[in-house]
Amino acid sequence: MALPLKTTLTIVAFGGMLLLTDLVPALQHYKVFDWRTVPKVLDFVDRRPSAAPEQAEQQRLRPETEPLKQTRYPILDPQRQMDHFYNAIHRAASHPEGAHVKVLHYGDSPTTADMITADARKLLQKQFGDGGHGFTLIAKPWAWYAHDGVDLNGQGWTIDPANQSSAKDGIFGIGAVSFRAGAGAQTTLRLKDKTHSAIELAYWKQPGGGQLRLLRGEEDLGVIRTDSETPGSGFARFELPAGTSEVTLRVMSGPVRLFGWSLEKARSGVVYNSLGVNGAYVSVLAKFMNEAHWREQLAHYDPDLVIVNYGTNESMYAQFVDYASEKEIREVVRRIRSAAPKASILLMSPMDRGQRMAAGEIGTVPTIPRLVAIQRRVATETGSAFFNTFEAMGGVGTMARWYEAEPRLVGADFIHPMPGGARIVGGLLYQALLDGYNKYKLRLIQKTMVAGRR
Repeated sequence: MALPLKTTLTIVAFGGMLLLTDLVPALQHYKVFDWRTVPKVLDFVDRRPSAAPEQAEQQRLRPETEPLKQTRYPILDPQRQMDHFYNAIHRAASHPEGAHVKVLHYGDSPTTADMITADARKLLQKQFGDGGHGFTLIAKPWAWYAHDGVDLNGQGWTIDPANQSSAKDGIFGIGAVSFRAGAGAQTTLRLKDKTHSAIELAYWKQPGGGQLRLLRGEEDLGVIRTDSETPGSGFARFELPAGTSEVTLRVMSGPVRLFGWSLEKARSGVVYNSLGVNGAYVSVLAKFMNEAHWREQLAHYDPDLVIVNYGTNESMYAQFVDYASEKEIREVVRRIRSAAPKASILLMSPMDRGQRMAAGEIGTVPTIPRLVAIQRRVATETGSAFFNTFEAMGGVGTMARWYEAEPRLVGADFIHPMPGGARIVGGLLYQALLDGYNKYKLRLIQKTMVAGRR
């Protein structure tokens, strides 16, 4: 049965429009259809979601590997400077109360929603104990700012991220964001986990500084006075009554300048601080943070491990990658080592970043492999450890494969992982840390056996 003439002409015209973008080079960026996907439409293989999509995707990305080894990619640490972190874990395991293993994880937009970091936190705390959620900002600088298990509802704050701030003093606390307010501003923090035993507020002491009050419902937990003749970092710690699920911080008089609050538990375990800033790149730590102030902050939080996880945003600027990134990465390492000389430093490379190529396919942004190589070399030359996230997740073309995966593992920008993709990266980091710790324990056993023979 023949189609009506008008319908036939419409179909032909539509097909011609689709073909035009393939035939005319000037229109290659306007493609709306990929002819290579046609066979997939006729492929009736059962593609129901796997019961373990992250593991299934890893198997698809690296089919040549053994299933039990496919999620393992080592931390490169020839100088064994991760041993301080591993020793902290080992020490906490033998102390049932109060021995915390503290991790600071600096990152860009995925970590602003606690993605990757939340997955690593859960796995490490399940294995080595839960020392508490750690640091969160006072309020949400971005609508999508979130921490797993924590909800923030703030109002009345003037918010200054380090990379977007009109304040040029570099005073942004440990989390690279500061919050200013007068009387009436407040934030309510809600906790799913009611077993936290203490909360600590980080603020800026300043002449004429105002007062704050911390409340649990109608119960007054205490007052914080931020007035000081000498400006500097201030910290106020409060014990939380058992079963606390909500606290409110209220500005009673102004001005005040705050940074964030930290949640801890009395028991031993890992405290994994997710310190993501939207649009962040390595300059945030190398230039935008006042060095003396950041040193003061790092000294207070006394980390066992500092993870520096940047690269996605700077990857779009080839000149920065090739001519400036190395210098700034070195400066970050120098600053951390100066402030926290015992801490392990782990440079964690960016994930793959995809873009539409000339022919319409999704490819890796060319600067990503170059930036990863620079970071690896700087890690080696500065005596830092290095985790190659890019290669661990699949290398060149991973975001193309993730975008085509079912369920999809990356968003349409080929940058930000979906929850399933974030779980893969968080799991890869965890597995690398666990493998490194197991090797550390093996060395301890061997050392003990050798000493016993003497």
